[in-house]
Amino acid sequence: MTTAAHKATVSRRLTQGDLDRDDIWDRLVKPGARLPSVPLLEADLGPIHLDRLRATGPIVLVFFRYATDEASSAALADYEHRLMPALAETDAHLVAVSPQIPDRLAEIKRRHDLSYFVASDPRHLLIDAFNLGFRQPGAEKILGAKRSILPFPAVVIADRAGVIRYADVRPDGAFYPEPSEILAVVKSMA
Repeated sequence: MTTAAHKATVSRRLTQGDLDRDDIWDRLVKPGARLPSVPLLEADLGPIHLDRLRATGPIVLVFFRYATDEASSAALADYEHRLMPALAETDAHLVAVSPQIPDRLAEIKRRHDLSYFVASDPRHLLIDAFNLGFRQPGAEKILGAKRSILPFPAVVIADRAGVIRYADVRPDGAFYPEPSEILAVVKSMA
């Protein structure tokens, strides 16, 4: 292959990669979208309904991969210590969401003594509605589920009407947003 032909091929690949990345970004949940009415399975409580929660206050959804993922574990523990005390002064609900089955999620809730909801979305209804999922071969073993779909790390905040007011999705796997940023959004809805 000549140098010119090689450069043209690399250029086409980069352009296609850019288009693929842009297509992914365009499909992700954005402010203005609606919170779907889907049940989740809380690790200790069983079914919880987002419609019932939002009737009493905004919902802060934190999407994470699974209980033993180190980055997710650190973020959930940080939110317990730095975000929950401030959210307790509002009417907002914090819900951590993973595709992992509830029995396995109970471990992270107990390990960090989490006082907020830790819920399973085993059929990916919410994850799919927000287009947050990506295929990770072999993940079904750790999730205890039939599919190997993991969510991008994300925080999504919906108001009482079910309108998404904030969406921070990290496809690159970067850290979750700071608690102060989340709290500012929640307080702006009061």
